[in-house]
Amino acid sequence: MTQRYQTTTFRLSANRLDQLPADTGREVAFAGRSNAGKSSALNAISGRRQLARVSKTPGRTQMINIFEVGPEQRLMDLPGYGYARVPEAVRQHWHGLLQRYFEIRQSLGGLILLMDIRHPLTPLDRQMLTWCEARQLPCHVLLTKADKLKRGPAQNQLQQLRRALSTDFGTVAGEGFSAQLFSATTRQGLAEAHGVLDGWLGGP
Repeated sequence: MTQRYQTTTFRLSANRLDQLPADTGREVAFAGRSNAGKSSALNAISGRRQLARVSKTPGRTQMINIFEVGPEQRLMDLPGYGYARVPEAVRQHWHGLLQRYFEIRQSLGGLILLMDIRHPLTPLDRQMLTWCEARQLPCHVLLTKADKLKRGPAQNQLQQLRRALSTDFGTVAGEGFSAQLFSATTRQGLAEAHGVLDGWLGGP
């Protein structure tokens, strides 16, 4: 466990960009389809079980939740996307909020994109990758719930995803797009995820 993440604390929730902290320092966003395991991943990365609320109800994260790792170092938990029961007006608000966030947020150093290893690269996942490509923002994919598959099939999913990233998002894939296996349950891939975050957030 990287010690710096154990002191991560919740700071605030925002429903509009003007409610976010000052656009200074460095931050890393976490995004993913509803029920992809985003809250569980944040809890595993921080080593704190209740940092982010885990719910079996998809779509629970309905605001941008900001967690402070250190002075001017933040993790941004973005609203989960793709859940059909969310009202259309709310869905449109989220879409516009996320798009503008990616366009204008200068302190954003990278995106951790979470995909359920059994259902990777949905159309909405591709939308997030397209936004990253347009801004030349690095993206690291966590194939979550890797413990749900045996080792061989899990490795096959990872290799297929890496090929798709290289083929479909080639302009930054050489250094900006990467992927790994991850399980919040078994803590598989935790050290690798910490390494990516360390690189994007900078020194403690």
